[in-house]
Amino acid sequence: MAEKRIYSVSQVNSYLGHMFREDFVLRRIRVRGELSNVKYHSSGHIYFTMKDQGGTLAAVMFAGQRRGLSFELREGLKVVVTGSVEVYERGGVYQLYASSVEEEGRGDLYAEFLRLKRELEEMGMFAQEYKKPIPKYAKSVGIVTSATGAAVRDIINISKRRDPYIQLVLYPAVVQGDRAADSIVRGIRTLDRYGVDVIIAGRGGGSIEDLWAFNEERVARAIFECETPVISAVGHETDFTIADFAADLRAPTPSAAAELAVPDIVRFLRDLQGDREALDNAMRRKLERFRGTVRERELRLRLHSPGSLVRQRRSRCEELRLALAAAMKEKHYATVRRFDRDTERLRMLSPLDRLKGGFAYVTGEDGRAVKTAGEISAGRILSVRFRDGSVRTEVKEVIPADGI
Repeated sequence: MAEKRIYSVSQVNSYLGHMFREDFVLRRIRVRGELSNVKYHSSGHIYFTMKDQGGTLAAVMFAGQRRGLSFELREGLKVVVTGSVEVYERGGVYQLYASSVEEEGRGDLYAEFLRLKRELEEMGMFAQEYKKPIPKYAKSVGIVTSATGAAVRDIINISKRRDPYIQLVLYPAVVQGDRAADSIVRGIRTLDRYGVDVIIAGRGGGSIEDLWAFNEERVARAIFECETPVISAVGHETDFTIADFAADLRAPTPSAAAELAVPDIVRFLRDLQGDREALDNAMRRKLERFRGTVRERELRLRLHSPGSLVRQRRSRCEELRLALAAAMKEKHYATVRRFDRDTERLRMLSPLDRLKGGFAYVTGEDGRAVKTAGEISAGRILSVRFRDGSVRTEVKEVIPADGI
């Protein structure tokens, strides 16, 4: 029996790759389908999946082929892709290498998404006035998501890191498939009755089909009717669902939802310490201002108090008394000095002083002074007053003075 030939994996993949390259149809082919799992890579390549009711086909458009792309590839979009189907020999898989993409129309799921979004928005379910505020310092957080997914692990890790004392209540919901919407609704209503402070409802990323449960109307109504604030955290940052619009707050990822729902206790304590120090400083400054005001008013009160006014008036009276006494004393001295001067002047002008020098004061019978000899006639009676007395005499003869 002839020995059967054994091929290596690389040989098989290389053979298949050669067959694909030699196939005329696969070298340039146009494929119609609906886009799913669209990923824009940092290198510039676009990875996506084409699908229809019967299957899926992996595809990639390299950065060099994107120059002719005039629109953004997104979930649910129906397109016609031109390219070649080749084998990626290292991975042993085949995929469509796109050279151009033409938009054919929106996918059925995306159209349903837009229809429901428009309908619920017209009903007012997305209105901002119905949004409930997220509590700033939540003590308990309810989580509606898969118990085995990466989303719940991210939420738990971030929540415990931000606040080790936070209470997390998980409702293990089905988040994908036919039973997902009903499971999510039961989880939201159960946690709402349980009485948590805030609810996070969501899951990790996926295709539009994977996330469709969060586009169901009954899920949106359960979120809208929930008394507890709800944060939606569905998929990645670029994923939007009806639940995002109905929720009180949308988080771009489950990790971000945990940061929005759970307070950072370390930062809170640090801010609290800073606020305490700021308050102490403000109180100290205010107290110093009050003390300064009290001292100023105390001084003004002392200056304007009745006792102070009495003391001031007493001091003023004493000053006036002393000034009056000084003025009176000066006035007395001046009066005494003037009296002495006048006395001296009178003394010098006094006839009595003249009489001491041997002079006499002569008056007629009528008592008037006789100042000249011409006023006297012989036989007239005169009174002559001397220093030590006076005499009455009769004039015998008037002798005029020679040469006077």
